[in-house]
Amino acid sequence: MNLLEKFSLVVEHSKTEVFHFNRSHRVFNLPPLNLSLLGGNILQPNNTWKYLGFIFDRKLTFHQYVDFYANKALSTVKCMKMLSNSNHSINPFQKCLLYRSCVLSITLYGFQLWFYKCALIAYHMKILKKMQRHAAIWILGAFKTFPLYSIEAIAGLIPIKLHLQKLGGRSQLHANKLPPNHLLRLLIDSYLNPSSNFKSIVLDSLTNQQQSLVKGHLVDMANRSYKCFPFFSPLNSEFSPGLRIIDTFSEHISFNIWNKRKDVKLRAQELDDMVLKSSSFPSVTIVASDASIKNNIATSIAHIHMVNKPLIRTIHHTVNVTSTEAELFAIRCGIN
Repeated sequence: MNLLEKFSLVVEHSKTEVFHFNRSHRVFNLPPLNLSLLGGNILQPNNTWKYLGFIFDRKLTFHQYVDFYANKALSTVKCMKMLSNSNHSINPFQKCLLYRSCVLSITLYGFQLWFYKCALIAYHMKILKKMQRHAAIWILGAFKTFPLYSIEAIAGLIPIKLHLQKLGGRSQLHANKLPPNHLLRLLIDSYLNPSSNFKSIVLDSLTNQQQSLVKGHLVDMANRSYKCFPFFSPLNSEFSPGLRIIDTFSEHISFNIWNKRKDVKLRAQELDDMVLKSSSFPSVTIVASDASIKNNIATSIAHIHMVNKPLIRTIHHTVNVTSTEAELFAIRCGIN
């Protein structure tokens, strides 16, 4: 108490709680904490602890946490049923939009606490699937006997586990957007900030055995950061006209694009002359690329030649792309 008074802090005994973390499978009963000497009450240890909307249990299974928010989401879905009984009913598309906007955001609040790699989530998935099943039945007005995956597909809902994987992957990538001096970046990896003074507590300072035991969203975020590469800023000065690579080194790069109005034989003769002329220079590289679409299957081809010898030949196939996208991809493969 004297220490708290030095910092001008006052303890409100009415808000004071006692909570213990313990993963033991045995009975865990601790004696109450007597604060009567400090003007408080006798505090009994709680089974759960609620802080900022998060509900912690002793073993950090977060079962009560998922139950609380899943029941809250079910109550929201039941209240939304009144919207369908009005004079101007809402269609399934609007119901789906309401569910994704108002219900899922409540249900998955703080899911990073319990959804991570190698986590035991069988109970959580069971509760969340039950919640989404009720929502899908409300959206479609279907019978309760319909299988879950069928009504999810018809209603346009992503399976809850895949939705969590999508949200988890996006939140893991947020660490690369944080400032270099942010605490999360300091904890993830010292390579992100070599001048950090917290190298003794970063994840990469742990031994292999310790790393195998540590699990959580922060660990997944650190593993995901190794797969991220620097991106190009579209507003960088190097992308401005006159400062681009092709403008700065215009004498080193040339494009020879075919005009379809020209004669094919004349075009072939021009290409042969260009290849023969460039083959005498060992520092000249020729990149030939083309793309075509047939039966909705796009094929991109890029050949790289130097001193009249083929170096690399690439061919890629894909579907559901335009011819322009396929041609740009072929050029990219050749330049890379």
